[in-house]
Amino acid sequence: MPFTIAIIGRPNVGKSTLFNRLVGQKLALVDDVPGVTRDRREGEAKLFDLNFTIIDTAGLDEGPKGSLTARMQEQTETAIALADALFFVIDARIGLTPADRAFADVARRADKPVLLLANKSEGKHGELGAMESYALGLGDPIQISAEHGEGMGELYDAVSKLVPPTDDEEDEHEETDEERANRPIRVAIVGRPNAGKSTLINHLLGEERLLTSPEAGTTRDSIAVEIEWKGRGFRIFDTAGLRRRSRIEEKLEKLSVADALRAVRFAEVVVLMMDAQNRFEEQDLRIADLIEREGRALVIAVNKWDLMDGNPGQISMLRRDADHWLPQVAGAPIVAVSGLMGEGIDRLMQAIVEAYAVWNRRVPTAALNRWFEGAIADNPPPAVSGRRLKLNYITQTKARPPSFVLFCSRADAIPQSYLRYLTNSMRETFELPGTPVRITLREKANPFAHKRKRPN
Repeated sequence: MPFTIAIIGRPNVGKSTLFNRLVGQKLALVDDVPGVTRDRREGEAKLFDLNFTIIDTAGLDEGPKGSLTARMQEQTETAIALADALFFVIDARIGLTPADRAFADVARRADKPVLLLANKSEGKHGELGAMESYALGLGDPIQISAEHGEGMGELYDAVSKLVPPTDDEEDEHEETDEERANRPIRVAIVGRPNAGKSTLINHLLGEERLLTSPEAGTTRDSIAVEIEWKGRGFRIFDTAGLRRRSRIEEKLEKLSVADALRAVRFAEVVVLMMDAQNRFEEQDLRIADLIEREGRALVIAVNKWDLMDGNPGQISMLRRDADHWLPQVAGAPIVAVSGLMGEGIDRLMQAIVEAYAVWNRRVPTAALNRWFEGAIADNPPPAVSGRRLKLNYITQTKARPPSFVLFCSRADAIPQSYLRYLTNSMRETFELPGTPVRITLREKANPFAHKRKRPN
């Protein structure tokens, strides 16, 4: 197990900024508003030649039992229990507050190595605040500026005394083909606010790993969790709910939406979660169209199915509705689930595995061109301006998603309706349901184009 460090402290002291600097990416949302981070978030940190796991946590705060604030603190306490050491962060510009003193006791009771980080130490005011932090009794403060990267050398000196040395042979290990094949499938779960995304993932994990609430917009960061199902690994990203752009006003929600879109682009399979009682609304269709444009495999999960009346034929109706509203991803798997009750979870996971296999599928060239000849014979391309369009041959250039190049004459004249015909025929013949199919047109070079016409 890698050495793990949890970043703790009261809200808005710069914990997520420090997390982003250590992982080398803007993974955690950062804003001036306190309490942006709600769930705990893990990342692989690199500090010069030191490698360790870092956990960003919600700000330590007090709240009534059962409230969202109290459950945020429970997530932080879980992170403390999982960690091998703690970064206790204070805001050096503000100096010590009663909350810092109270939560320093929490850090001491954890009975783990604690490094006291006086963040925002740049300037004269930061220096004074850092000196105050000696009163916490957590040792010498390390003065840093997570935003500007100051004090990282001093932080390295302190962390290097905690992190065990890594084996050079492990660092030089190259990934084998078998390891690549066994790599976890990256899955993003997206949908409108309050569709039940976090509840579903909690049921998959068997624990309250992600915060849930009847209030829409509880999830802000895209949180990644690792699960295993029937011996196969999955890395699942919970994302913030996606509303129509016209309704997004707050800067924080804009950041959350951007984070969710990054999760879609990083994923291999995207699960679009809908509310069973309000399915296939305009925003659901927009999200599905985004997934198709990004070239990700799509699985549709209709959640809260336990609230439906259970009339026979409901599942068949779902299938018809999906093909009607989403013709661009015809045949996409659709699964009725209840994240709260755990119904349909196995069917959903099986659908993800199958969608991933289709997304990676390669069609043999010989079979592809036999289909191509038959498709043209059954429905020849239309004549444009009195001239027939000539389609020469087709080849697959890559998978993930299946992408093809069609060599032809006058590529700009081939109508989109004919390309849709070829795409739908290919889906049916080679069993490519739901996954995006890309056909790129390329004009075959004319061997006589360089020759001048003879004068009459």
